[in-house]
Amino acid sequence: MKKTFVKRAALFSGCAGLAMLAAPAFAQDSDAPDTQAGDETIPPTMETQGQGMIVTARRREERLVDVPLSITAITGEALEQQGVLEITQVAQQVPNITLEVSRGTNTTLTAFIRGVGQQDPVAGFEAGVGLYIDDVYLNRPQAAVLDVYDVERIEVLRGPQGTLYGRNTIGGAIKYVTAALPDDTSLSIRGTYGSFDQADLIISGSTPITDTLKIGASGARLSRGGFGDNLNLGTENYNKDVWAARGTLEFDNGPVFVRLSGDYIIDESEARQGSRLIPGLLSGAPVLDDVFDTRAGLNIVEQEVEAYGGALNIAIELTDRVTLKSITGYREDKSTTPIDFDSLPAADLDVPAIYENDQFSQELQLLYEGDRLSGVLGFYYLDADAFTAFDVALFTTGDLIGLPGLNAQTLGDVGTETWSVFGDFTFDITDTLSVSLGGRYTNDQRTSRVLRTTFIGGFSDLFDPNSAAIPIAVTSDFEGSETFEDFNPRASISYQPTPDHNFYFTFSQGFKGGGFDPRGQTTAAPDLDGDGDVDFDDQFEFLRFEPETVDSYELGWKASLLDNRLNIAIAGFLGSYDDVQIPGSVGLDTNGDGVNDSFIGITSNAASADVNGIEFEGNALVGRDFAGEGSRLNVNWSLGILDAEFNTFIDAFGNDVADERVFQNTPDITGHMGFVLGIPAADGIIDFLGNASLRSDASQFEVPNPFLDQDGFVLVDASIVYTADSGRFSIGAHGKNLFDKEYIVAGYNFVAGGTPPGTPFVPTLGLEGTLTGFYGDPRRFYVTAEVNF
Repeated sequence: MKKTFVKRAALFSGCAGLAMLAAPAFAQDSDAPDTQAGDETIPPTMETQGQGMIVTARRREERLVDVPLSITAITGEALEQQGVLEITQVAQQVPNITLEVSRGTNTTLTAFIRGVGQQDPVAGFEAGVGLYIDDVYLNRPQAAVLDVYDVERIEVLRGPQGTLYGRNTIGGAIKYVTAALPDDTSLSIRGTYGSFDQADLIISGSTPITDTLKIGASGARLSRGGFGDNLNLGTENYNKDVWAARGTLEFDNGPVFVRLSGDYIIDESEARQGSRLIPGLLSGAPVLDDVFDTRAGLNIVEQEVEAYGGALNIAIELTDRVTLKSITGYREDKSTTPIDFDSLPAADLDVPAIYENDQFSQELQLLYEGDRLSGVLGFYYLDADAFTAFDVALFTTGDLIGLPGLNAQTLGDVGTETWSVFGDFTFDITDTLSVSLGGRYTNDQRTSRVLRTTFIGGFSDLFDPNSAAIPIAVTSDFEGSETFEDFNPRASISYQPTPDHNFYFTFSQGFKGGGFDPRGQTTAAPDLDGDGDVDFDDQFEFLRFEPETVDSYELGWKASLLDNRLNIAIAGFLGSYDDVQIPGSVGLDTNGDGVNDSFIGITSNAASADVNGIEFEGNALVGRDFAGEGSRLNVNWSLGILDAEFNTFIDAFGNDVADERVFQNTPDITGHMGFVLGIPAADGIIDFLGNASLRSDASQFEVPNPFLDQDGFVLVDASIVYTADSGRFSIGAHGKNLFDKEYIVAGYNFVAGGTPPGTPFVPTLGLEGTLTGFYGDPRRFYVTAEVNF
């Protein structure tokens, strides 16, 4: 089993958007233990979701029931049956998690776990939730809304992670484990066709070259028409237009396993623009009837995301007990996007933007697996650069104040160089009692270059090569560097009176480094040190923000009951969240005339909070062989209850407004209930699947807004899938959001007022008033078919 772990844990697909295109979906882990129910083997749909499932959450293979962590593991088989196409849909089945497409983008990911996350994708902000592809950390959220194909499983770990994973993450981690290349020559063709002219085609193939060398390649075309239209530009809104390809080379001669992989993706979907929630305050433009339609006019750049990278993973079994691993990764991506904040034809608040990211990471692990002691020692290094450039076109404001074509440009270049040493070991005191101790030292160096310039005459030459815009003021010219370091411990005790019960208590501490807000304006810095002069030290402190930390305590019970027919996991947790980083952007009146003619980013460590809750997950085999041999009925569920409250929240005026603030993107209740009914038919099995997921009320920002915030709602999905016993082919029909629920997932807010109802709105940037929402997918139907050779 150790050898199987070394192979699987060393895999890296490294593709943002095509991460799962590695091997035919029917490839199985032949070394995984069978899970028994009495004298009969549990059907795959039960085995892969039960507590007997094999995971690598602690860098070694072990049953889910043995892991003293809150973890949800969903197999690739289950995702494929349900017709799950991308990462955001996974959140419907996992408690206390939010996964959404970021506002104004098609492929940037917003992720929150247990109230901890990061909404703003601008350079300089670390993710609160770590995204890993076969143990390789993705440093930036751009191009991270991954399409899910040929994945062995997805593991979602809740709570701070750092003593086991390469990068410390304060809220949790999402880990992709891709399927290994099969031993025999294989070819898989999978297609999808459905509503809004959706048409996907994925082709994956692999073959052994010698007894020790295999090669695989994949290609994908993913397309869909828009959910709505841009009524001004005549383009589609919320469409999809993606091409991708990758290749993999695996070498395995027993004690040495090597995998080299590379990938490329280009996303040329149209710009995703929001829906205005209020009429235009200057033009009187009405709110559109269809929330997926827009009248946005910004078209100075094309929407495009290009990403590519590669990885080299090496695992060497030094002895029967010791394995050395090396994980090397490189990624690069570039995006251009026209974000029309106000979603109107005029440039009232229009932001064309460029994102460029690159990262190199190296991780070394020494894994030990003894009779009573097991664990990992590791070293991690990351060198990353994130560049953001954007114009803020305030043309209507400029006309009002005599500065035609007013434009505030920001260039932010943030470098991150971090290294860590970590370790985590488990010792079995007795056959039933074990303790784990771990720790991590992290050294994060953040270097930031911020240049902000005010132009008149239109867009800058970054976005318009023929621009006649003239710079009239430099409002930030800043370069600074800071190092943040910390040691974070983890400890747990686990009691297993039988192999099928695990009672555990875990303490873990999470740390997220500080930095500099790349949108900050140094000329707006106050005299922070009181010396009568606003100097570099004041500007440094004005742009700088400190690290944040979480101390998490968790008590849990995992069990496989009734001969593994019932699997449950219950956890209660207390989290102390300190020095919470609160990023935001506000309008700024630079000349005191009462009109905000620019905007700045302000990030502070303004808050402390308690994040407490309960999570309950389970699945049960409630019947089998009731409609013929091989028939079965499985049910599965999850429930998350979260009490997240700020203890302190200091506003810009020094007031504690904790009673007036809420956690963003964090509903108090998340839950789902699903079933899989399998009935044998025609040399195969027909699976009927249903799923209902619940999210209670949630706020987009810390300040509640009745227009933008989302009331509680339920999404209902259903599927019918036929799979041949031979595994040669399958065909399915899927319905998503069957009741066509409209729900907001992100938005922009640059207005004051509006509450209580009837109170006049006042724009805080621009003249039209920007209050726009972005919506989740509407009702869709599609069919899938897969043929394996």
